[in-house]
Amino acid sequence: MPRIDAFLKLGSAQGCSDVHLAVGVPPMLRMNGDLVPIRFRELGAAELEAYVTEILTRNLSEKFRAGHDVDFSYVSEEGGRFRVNVFRKDSGVGAVFRTIPAEVPTLDSLALPAIVRKLCDYHQGMILVTGSTGTGKSTTLAAMIDMLNATKKLNIISLEDPIEFVHRSKQSQVVQRELATHLPTFAEGVRAAMREDPDVILVGEMRDPETISMAMTAAETGHLVLGTLHTTSAVKTIDRMIDALPADEREQTKSFLAQGLIAVITQVLVKRPEGRGRRAVCEVMVMNRAIAKLIQTDQTHQIPAQLQTGKDVGMELMDQALMRAIKAKEVDPDDAYVYATDKKLFSKHVVDRSLLPRFETLE
Repeated sequence: MPRIDAFLKLGSAQGCSDVHLAVGVPPMLRMNGDLVPIRFRELGAAELEAYVTEILTRNLSEKFRAGHDVDFSYVSEEGGRFRVNVFRKDSGVGAVFRTIPAEVPTLDSLALPAIVRKLCDYHQGMILVTGSTGTGKSTTLAAMIDMLNATKKLNIISLEDPIEFVHRSKQSQVVQRELATHLPTFAEGVRAAMREDPDVILVGEMRDPETISMAMTAAETGHLVLGTLHTTSAVKTIDRMIDALPADEREQTKSFLAQGLIAVITQVLVKRPEGRGRRAVCEVMVMNRAIAKLIQTDQTHQIPAQLQTGKDVGMELMDQALMRAIKAKEVDPDDAYVYATDKKLFSKHVVDRSLLPRFETLE
């Protein structure tokens, strides 16, 4: 058994989301959003490199020796399944292991807004799940794929970097392809998928103009496309899509967003009361005529007003979702305050009053 598995087993037993290994510090666990060291000595450079080398394949090892970061999935004999990033820094090797639950989560278990289930009934267009790194985007998409897999007879092609949750085909056929293992780029993966009779294409990350353009083409030609972006609101997502492509394609992109974008789900992970884990809180934008017009007339800054008044169709601003979660006692009000946009609106709910001057100074 690789020596690194001992740390992964401990992390899994503690219920952490990530295991961090770096030179000069002891192994650390991400627990409910906080990084906590375990009782172990500081890791040495040669020691950690030896740990990591034990689990790299020949191809990954060659890539890493050539100076590249490597991303891959790893199954520990006792610790479970992990998404791994291995990199080099000034003091030596570093690695982060993201825990992947053995069971694919359901929409109900994640307590996502009811509108997410309804969005899965669309047959054509694009749905984007956005948020910062580590906010559960892949988990939300996995739950959506699981629902489609369990209830519809579809050909679902999932392009991932790396493969995280493993889907067993149920009512649908689920084909999972991994970047660098089965396909050279996401853009090439989308291009190939369109020749494979897909109903649904999941694009693990729309990180470059070519991938965004290919995903838009897939959505326009009769497919349901699910994708992610590292953006923190519906407005920023739309602006990123428009700005990512060449200026001469700007009008075409706006036209696609107005007609082909179904919804944007932006999420954060907020601590539950009394440290009982974290839960996703979501801002939801569902495309309608008013929002489509704002996009086409370069008035995206007015979209939040539409979200604020669009409750009847499932829309909600992040601040509204956070406040609702506080009142339902589903989240820690102090952590919700950190993620809120309008801090003053949330200040009366804050228990740790030392947070107030800190954020007021930042504003």
